[in-house]
Amino acid sequence: MTILVTGATGNVGRNVVEQLLKRGANVRALVRDPSKAAFPAGVDVVQGDLLDVDSLRKAFSGVSTLFLLNAVVADEYTQALVALAVAREAGIERIVYLSVIHSDLYVDVPHFAGKFGVERMIERMGLHATILRPAYFMNNDITIKDVVTGYGIYPMPIGHKGLAMIDTRDVGEIAAIELIRREQAAAPLPLDRFNLVGPDTLTGTDVAAIWTDVIGRQIAYPAEDTAAFEQNLRKFMPGWMALDMRLMAERFVMDGMIPEPGDVDRLTSMLGRPLRSYRDFAAQIAAET
Repeated sequence: MTILVTGATGNVGRNVVEQLLKRGANVRALVRDPSKAAFPAGVDVVQGDLLDVDSLRKAFSGVSTLFLLNAVVADEYTQALVALAVAREAGIERIVYLSVIHSDLYVDVPHFAGKFGVERMIERMGLHATILRPAYFMNNDITIKDVVTGYGIYPMPIGHKGLAMIDTRDVGEIAAIELIRREQAAAPLPLDRFNLVGPDTLTGTDVAAIWTDVIGRQIAYPAEDTAAFEQNLRKFMPGWMALDMRLMAERFVMDGMIPEPGDVDRLTSMLGRPLRSYRDFAAQIAAET
């Protein structure tokens, strides 16, 4: 049988595909432009779009298990509901959906609220799914490495409550393990949901201290200025998305992203190894400079 991966060319999706192949799965990847996919041999690449129902019906044909990942776009919620509707129509009863931690808490953040709406649809429709709720991807910080090294500050306004940052490689591997579990089950498994977190819950000051140690010079964490954060983001993303990110940052400051008891132990047990740490991530990207 075949596992279909949406969002297959992104940081998480590529890791999911890689980990599924390592486990001997038959993998189909849904992409907008197959010429840019560059997947390993053995991946069945199909062209499609999550709002193109005809392409989804073709892509979902013969699929037994679905990994649903939606990018943060203006119509993300609609994309997810359309994909799930077509999956039901195709008789797919084994689903892993990538949501976000605290989707029910960050109620004013558009892409969090949208993912929580999808979670509710999955639950109310009785779909057989695992809902994965990852915290902040530490890999997002690749984009601000030059600011850290060039200006001596850690600019992400993540606050002082703490974020349980996770590496996207761990997200991809955990998702693949869960997809295989559902794929190989004798019957569709009941609804499950759990958080995906890293081994440490870090504040802005903590992250700045890690960078200080890693690069050998003082890195500061400035006071949170979410209005300035939004304006900086508007230089390279649409206004609605910059506002979305600002609202998320304000929730970082207000609530943090705190794991629940047992989260780290569960993930460590699934992986059979420790979760990747932010310190190791920072050291790796600093060495690549």
